[in-house]
Amino acid sequence: MSSNEDTEDYQSNGHGFQTVKDRLKDRSRRVAETKEKTKEILSKQAVKIAKQAEEHESFITKVTHFMGVFAFGGFCFILGARPQDIRYVYCLFYITFVPLRWIYYRYKKWHYYLLDFCYYANTIFLIMLLFYPKNEKLFMVCFSFAEGPLAWALIVWRCSLVFSSVDKLVSVLIHLLPGVVFFTIRWWDPAFFEAMHPEGTARRASWPYVGDRSFLWQWLFMVPLIAYSLWQALYFLIVNVLRRQRLLRDPEVMTSYRELSKKAQKANNLWWRLSGLLGDQNRPFMYILLQGLFTVATTALTVPIFLSYELHLAFQILKVSATVWNGGSFLLEVMPRQVVLKEKKKQKVVQPPLQEQEPTPAQVSEHER
Repeated sequence: MSSNEDTEDYQSNGHGFQTVKDRLKDRSRRVAETKEKTKEILSKQAVKIAKQAEEHESFITKVTHFMGVFAFGGFCFILGARPQDIRYVYCLFYITFVPLRWIYYRYKKWHYYLLDFCYYANTIFLIMLLFYPKNEKLFMVCFSFAEGPLAWALIVWRCSLVFSSVDKLVSVLIHLLPGVVFFTIRWWDPAFFEAMHPEGTARRASWPYVGDRSFLWQWLFMVPLIAYSLWQALYFLIVNVLRRQRLLRDPEVMTSYRELSKKAQKANNLWWRLSGLLGDQNRPFMYILLQGLFTVATTALTVPIFLSYELHLAFQILKVSATVWNGGSFLLEVMPRQVVLKEKKKQKVVQPPLQEQEPTPAQVSEHER
């Protein structure tokens, strides 16, 4: 009797377990379907918004230039009047414009750019500024990223400060603003001045307080390189492994490597020759190696910049000067050519197909003869 009851209980429990399992499967399937539908809706909306923006490109360009100039003036005022608030201006900028950039890049098939190191670093900056603003070690790691690879990318990759281009303006600010933010925290922020020089204590030379050079090199050089290596591993896993087939199927989808290699090949410059030292099949590996060497070199330069106010100030001037100069070159040399090409494309689209014209009386008489 007891064995029969045990059997019935076992069957009952087994049936109940199967029911729960089926429910979980159904729920997982519904969640996956909802996720795909949401993704499809967002993609369609992104395409729609981007197309509308292209249709009103001229007006948007004028508005962008107008607002960009006034925003730059307002930023300079805040930088001088309330430097402690610059971090919040940066956070507002990043939270607002990066999602808008994803919408535009999704339409252009450039969305893999948002996996680049600059966005990875800026996300860490955002976490540090909003949640750990006085964490000395995290501050030093962020300082190294901002005044190392991100800052030198402005100069090496010739970023242009062009107020009439939202895309170029955002690209410059993503690389430029973090350095300005950490410059103000390092040297100008009154709250940190109070932490540096509390009443009744001896004046300290700098904040954060650096007891020895080994501590400085550890948190400005070694730890940032470990964090960079983690990003590089994740980037390789996503782009070269998980999404490899997707990228092979659609050559229009752009990544940083595709863009840089395309431009370098066209110009046949030093970067193209260096990346081909181990053969064409190993160019992606050489790209990773060259980028790693660039990161090591620029990260090492943050140590003297961290210790000297004069050097740090001169570096800020150098970054801004380089972007302004490149912006002038773009406006005078590149933009006119782009306008001509766009007008030619419009003419080709608008121009109706050639129709057979009725022959003139002279042509008719000539034909009859």
